[in-house]
Amino acid sequence: MPCRAADPLAPGGGGPGGPRPPGGRRLLPALSLALLLALGTACGSRLPESAFGRRTEPPAGTATRTTDPIRIGIIASITSPVGGDAFAGPGEGARAWFAALNARGGIGGRPVEVHTCDDGGSGVGNNACVHELLDEKKVFALVATTALDYAGAPLVSRAAVPDIGGQPLGTAYDTHPHLYGIYGSNAPRDGRSPGWDGTLYAGTEVYRFFHRTQGARTAAVVSYNQAASAGYARQLVRGLEAEGYRVTAEQVDFALPNFRAVAADLKARGTDLVFDALDTHGNARLCEALDEAGVRLTAKVTNVQNWNDAVRTEYAKAPGCRNTLWVTGSSRNHADAADPAVAAFRAAMVPRLKGRPLSQWQLEGWAAAMWFTDAARSCGADLTRPCVERFLNRAEPYTAGGLLLPVSFRPAAEPPRTHRACLSAARWQDGRGWVTQGGEMTANCADVPLLPHRP
Repeated sequence: MPCRAADPLAPGGGGPGGPRPPGGRRLLPALSLALLLALGTACGSRLPESAFGRRTEPPAGTATRTTDPIRIGIIASITSPVGGDAFAGPGEGARAWFAALNARGGIGGRPVEVHTCDDGGSGVGNNACVHELLDEKKVFALVATTALDYAGAPLVSRAAVPDIGGQPLGTAYDTHPHLYGIYGSNAPRDGRSPGWDGTLYAGTEVYRFFHRTQGARTAAVVSYNQAASAGYARQLVRGLEAEGYRVTAEQVDFALPNFRAVAADLKARGTDLVFDALDTHGNARLCEALDEAGVRLTAKVTNVQNWNDAVRTEYAKAPGCRNTLWVTGSSRNHADAADPAVAAFRAAMVPRLKGRPLSQWQLEGWAAAMWFTDAARSCGADLTRPCVERFLNRAEPYTAGGLLLPVSFRPAAEPPRTHRACLSAARWQDGRGWVTQGGEMTANCADVPLLPHRP
């Protein structure tokens, strides 16, 4: 049953968001509460295309000597300062998977018992959730963690509790052992510093993709005059310039942003792409200003957290800009109903939403729960945490039946300088929703550099 962490921050207004520099298996730092932690997905896979397996249904259960439930914990910053249900999606998807799984008999005859905890978006609340789930509920593992401030990550790691398929909003999943982010990591994860001695790497595959598929050569990066927003914008600019773009950096006041001035400048420059370090509300207002100024973009690039069906209402006043929204990620488009694995997700998820928007984060939470299930089933009757982690750390990458680009956790002693990166891409089109672009994600790949930065 749900639990609420002690002393969470009170929910606030609509919080900031924005894409993060893509690639590098999510090797990017968290932004502050004033910028929703760079929620775009990592878009890189360093694995050969032969690694991409497909499976559409969970494997058959295995025998077990017990019928005791398997307790799973889900931590999410539901009532965070970001506001609303910005962090609800992964947990919703995971719960949908486990409900369908239990209807089929669970794991080897054992039902999965899900315990959720809302940490309120604060470090204090997150630590309280970790203690609640690990010490009181005695959960076997965490799944689909989506924490604004994952302050309890060291406690989870020290307890050797597997945390599977979490959304890496900060650097915890590139720092601590026993934590397995949804996009994988080849960082040493020694518990001392993120990445390689505090240095992380981001790829340029998204910028390469828009040049290759759309012929884009100019770009603008719009940010607030706020430290985290401006710092993230500099990373975007650096990646675009590395791919040969002519880049314009536009900055607006955080309290009184003048998006009309930005729109006028972009129109004069004939900009192809717009990236941003803004919140969702700011993005919608920027789109409205672009429509009012008659700006026609090749793409207004957003992130995986905004890859949802609420776009039609969030951008209701900007139909022109709305139809130039693109998103890139590392998971199969949740709107691809013709794909059997996506169809299974939609069949279980849509009835639970009761008219609420479907989202990519829900699909990734579903994939995280599938990942735990496959790991647990690999253990047969001897279900232990070390056995589950052997599955997670295996050499063969994981794809959640084709829903994810291959995920692995094979630590590299030296940081990579280049990688083979694949990505999933979609574009919003009124009347059709999110339409996959660039073909099959497992073949939508390029060899790109990885640019170092320190969080």
